[in-house]
Amino acid sequence: MNIEIDTHTHTLVSGHAYSTICEMARTAAEKGLKGLAITEHAPGMPGSCHLYYFQNLHIVPRQRYGVELLMGAELNILNEEGEVDLPARLSGELDLIIASIHLPCYSGEKTKEKITKAYLNAMEADYIDIIGHPDDGRLPVDMKLLVKKAKETGTLLEVNNSSLRPDGFRKNTWENCQEMLRECKAQGAMIVLGSDAHVDVDVAGYEYCYKALEECEFPEELVANVTMERLKASVKHGKKL
Repeated sequence: MNIEIDTHTHTLVSGHAYSTICEMARTAAEKGLKGLAITEHAPGMPGSCHLYYFQNLHIVPRQRYGVELLMGAELNILNEEGEVDLPARLSGELDLIIASIHLPCYSGEKTKEKITKAYLNAMEADYIDIIGHPDDGRLPVDMKLLVKKAKETGTLLEVNNSSLRPDGFRKNTWENCQEMLRECKAQGAMIVLGSDAHVDVDVAGYEYCYKALEECEFPEELVANVTMERLKASVKHGKKL
């Protein structure tokens, strides 16, 4: 499987990442990518960039080193109502939107019922393209319901390479990812592979993603970022990518 676009990366402006846009784009070109999504943490993440950063992204060239850049955000799902930390109108003006739950930003109860409700409500938003790393055992989720809602709303579910690292800080990610992939395969729901790179050398890093897909014999036709064309056809709300 060859992935043409990395849909989840961060630069130093996210506060706990270490490379610039140009460094990330240069590495993407060296690794043969056609596209790279820069998805900085939204303002609810401690140490991340201000609202003004996202309002000013229109000035960033969308081609660097022959790589198409998608300038987006990784929103924080804040509570069980699915509220997030960028305005809907601004989110709709960006190129690609991930929504994730991060422990420092989430104020709701961390039961399976409440976490599942948070994801389901977030997926109702017509500007949220991807649910990021829904694999953390510290934030239990009903995978059957998650995948069903993703299929209904056209939201892509992420297999996150950083989550699957053996030395990662999230819990039971391999088992949870396998459960999600089995449900996606059964229900015909689309996924993306994301490196979640926080430094340039990790761009297009999918070692653990590939192992997860291989283990459950996941079909390539359900992977949205195999090609730029398929990704653009699969994103949810018809942005002009």
